[in-house]
Amino acid sequence: MGSSTATDFSTLIRERLAGYGADPVIEFEGTWYTGEDLTGISSRIEELARAAGVPEDAPVALVVRNRVPHAAAMIGLVGAERSFALVYAFQSAESMARDVDKLRPAVLVADREDWTAPVVDAARRCGTVGLALSLDGERVSVVEGLDVLGPGPFAEPPPEPSVQVLTSGTTGPPKRIAIRMPVLERAAQSALMARPAGEPTPSVLFAPFGGISGVCSLIAVPYAGGRTVLLEKFSVEELVANVKRFGLKALGGPPAVIRMILGAGVPREDLASVQLYMGGAGPLEPELKQRFEEEYGIPVLWSYGATEFAGGVLTWTWDLYQQFGAAKRASSGRPYPGVRVRIVDPATGDEVPTGERGILEAQVEMLGPEWIRTNDFASRDEDDFFYLHGRADGAINRGGFKVLPESVISVLVEHPAVQDAGVVGAPDERLGEVPFAAVELVGGAEPPTEAELKQFVRDRLPAYAVPARVLVVDRLPRTGSLKVSVEGVRALAAG
Repeated sequence: MGSSTATDFSTLIRERLAGYGADPVIEFEGTWYTGEDLTGISSRIEELARAAGVPEDAPVALVVRNRVPHAAAMIGLVGAERSFALVYAFQSAESMARDVDKLRPAVLVADREDWTAPVVDAARRCGTVGLALSLDGERVSVVEGLDVLGPGPFAEPPPEPSVQVLTSGTTGPPKRIAIRMPVLERAAQSALMARPAGEPTPSVLFAPFGGISGVCSLIAVPYAGGRTVLLEKFSVEELVANVKRFGLKALGGPPAVIRMILGAGVPREDLASVQLYMGGAGPLEPELKQRFEEEYGIPVLWSYGATEFAGGVLTWTWDLYQQFGAAKRASSGRPYPGVRVRIVDPATGDEVPTGERGILEAQVEMLGPEWIRTNDFASRDEDDFFYLHGRADGAINRGGFKVLPESVISVLVEHPAVQDAGVVGAPDERLGEVPFAAVELVGGAEPPTEAELKQFVRDRLPAYAVPARVLVVDRLPRTGSLKVSVEGVRALAAG
């Protein structure tokens, strides 16, 4: 892999976006948007920021939705070599405002609908310049009353241009980490590694822009000089329609997409053009993989990675699949180029023998010499293939989004009527698993409704962390030491 600098990568993205000219780049809701459309949006953001007195190295925050102006903003910020932080859109207005207070950006770019009163108030407190995005009318405009840079103080810019992305929780509780531009280039390269040869067809992009999968899939479009169909929300119907319309050669996504395609009973002939399915963002059961391959005749090449690693750590290639695919269905593949992987004893840190389970650690050449520990149990076989065996921290994988039970519990017990709570993952045909919560109430408290408890969580955590079901019980199941019994809560979820 190359070792380009931040300037090299940003220059490449800027030049390739400009190179499209009047040619189409992104289709959204039936309309193609050209390179000129995207450049116009990104240039307008820079123009308004300068007019408001924002320095070129000042911190920027972007509330991201899978919409064209947000895609243009992100590509433009990378091309301008600006540091920016991503803010998750699918949370309450109050939670979004708290993110603004923590990030203290000089500029906040958000969809017009996300400029709610709490967000405006937070921007005003910080002295932040507000820019609103829309596809209707003026695509970039200044938010009333937020047109001049305030006194701050604002967040310190990072040492190198970078993108702050929320992690999925693979190496610990979700947090924002800075992905340097050269590392982002590696992520874009990872997204392109297993593409079929021949004339490229458009990609279908539905991974949320707030996470590393969405970021690298988007940046990979101009990086490769390609085109994409952008979906704000995933649906099997739209995916299949685009496969048939463009004769798509490759599909990809988390296990939930495979489950949804099978669940919808999509006819084999509707996916006849597809040569590969490239997936990740969670473990795929060997039985499900085999069922999909037999149903559609499409090889499934699975991978494993995390935001902290800026892309893939383990992957299957076409050559590996042809040689070992049938024999090693349960494996997540071998290490990517430039990556070393080992399995260690969680207590001692010593590497365990081949075939034994331990905690997966990875060393990514571009990130430095440190070994980064994950929260995943894994093992390796004699052929250097790696296998995942679940989470060491009990995280729930909701269609690729990791939910830590402790984070949901800590919110539920803030409710004045809740004494204690337990949260586990419950099987879900579409998403793999979803959070299930059981709560024990304070004596004499007025019982809250399930909808009220869900809304209480929704106001404080991202939407994917809201339990699919909240059960109020007289007494939570407990262990001999009076801790809430995880197995007991699982039994409640099953029963």
